[in-house]
Amino acid sequence: MSQKQLKEAFISNLNGTSLLEISAGLSLPPLCLLCRGLLLILYCLHHGKPLSSRKYSLLLDFLVLVSPLLFSCTVLSPVIFYIPVILAAFCAGIFSKIYSRTKREARAPFGQIVKEFQKVCLDPECIPAITVFRVYVNVLTSISILAVDFPQYPRRYAKAETYGTGAMDLGVGAFIFGNALVCPEVRQKPHTTQPRFSSLARQVFAVWPLISLGVGRLLSVKSIEYHEHTSEYGVHWNFFFTLALVRLAASLLLAVFPRHKAWLVALAVAVLYQLLLSTTSLKMFILHGSDGRGSRLGFLDANREGLLSLLGYLAIYLASVQVGLWLLQGRSSVRSWLEALRGLALAVLVLSVLLQLCQACTEPVSRRLANLPFCTWVLAHCLLLLGCFVLTDLTLVFTKLLVKGSSVPCCWKVVLPPDSRKKHGMEAEPVGRQDKLSQLCLISAINKNQLLFFLLANVMTGAVNILIDTMHSKAAFTLCILHLYMFFNCLVMYILHARNIVLKFW
Repeated sequence: MSQKQLKEAFISNLNGTSLLEISAGLSLPPLCLLCRGLLLILYCLHHGKPLSSRKYSLLLDFLVLVSPLLFSCTVLSPVIFYIPVILAAFCAGIFSKIYSRTKREARAPFGQIVKEFQKVCLDPECIPAITVFRVYVNVLTSISILAVDFPQYPRRYAKAETYGTGAMDLGVGAFIFGNALVCPEVRQKPHTTQPRFSSLARQVFAVWPLISLGVGRLLSVKSIEYHEHTSEYGVHWNFFFTLALVRLAASLLLAVFPRHKAWLVALAVAVLYQLLLSTTSLKMFILHGSDGRGSRLGFLDANREGLLSLLGYLAIYLASVQVGLWLLQGRSSVRSWLEALRGLALAVLVLSVLLQLCQACTEPVSRRLANLPFCTWVLAHCLLLLGCFVLTDLTLVFTKLLVKGSSVPCCWKVVLPPDSRKKHGMEAEPVGRQDKLSQLCLISAINKNQLLFFLLANVMTGAVNILIDTMHSKAAFTLCILHLYMFFNCLVMYILHARNIVLKFW
């Protein structure tokens, strides 16, 4: 076998992992974010001022927000269930230290402080959890697309061949989910009167970079004979094309149907597609081709996975639009966000039950088919991760209010209600300092140039695979390469952000 064939075999015919292990992995990003925020607050408590060094800020962000994820999906994957427990215990220890230092000044019981905290007003214009969710999906995807070519990356985390739940399978759906949360249909003000097809016209113009990137990837992969997993999207198709077509199709449907009924359109698309898979020969065509032996004759046959899975991804996108509209309902208090958390928890519970029913009545989860169980699984886990980020933000807001002058980048801006006096040791955070510190945040840096970050990760992944024999690398060498690769990608985004450069011209 050639090197290309060996690499293709290395990432093919896999079956995924358990839903429990994926849930354990999803708990790591919120815990890393919480740990970073608590460390910054503890630093302010000790030094009387926030961390202001750009160099140390970047180093802290990378070591706490990115590095643990690299370890957890490689050498620490056998103990993945213990890592969240260790991180949670570490965060609890930091919080305990902060609270014990401020308790003497508070002069009030913990219950009273919590009651005051629920009255705190938050900036309704910005929901940090959405930004953090989208950035972390990008970061986790960037880690996985290179790490999967190394033997230290567990095969069960890679994309499943036909049925199964791999971590990378979830990443594809989460990318669609994250894009829908900030689409024009979500960001449009509820009472604005615009032509019904104006959003569709904007999307036609906005997706041309994705189509260009898809064509560029296709030409580069074919020209250098780069290894590829054909049954993932097909011979000529790739994820850039999927994302572009899904956005266009969703805009067309939302120009016809009301935005607040997006979940009904999503349900109709997903159920009808599943009925086609279950009652016709469509599933056999997707899995085995037109001749039943895996043929790739003609454009549709050659790219059947990518083209027909568009229906499943479209359902995820439309459902995610509904989630985005629900999140942007103008909640401005801690109490209202605690109620929203209960709503998210209920949605996750309902979707988890539906997932079990779907798998029992139809078939297992399949990213290759993008079937109804896959759509349900993606939505359940994405809402779980999003809810964890909201909970993390609220925890950081509570801790910030205990320490005067403290501030955490990419966390809610706090405004105490007019009738609430500054008492119990709780202080509002100056908005000016928050804006200044956002310049020192790796999350803000990646968020400003998300598409560029993803493109750079793809280019660097190709370069590393061409220059290095990834399949026979030792653990220490693998960790060094992955850390250098991610640090370079993050550093480029950080420099662009520091110079206020946004490479977006569409």
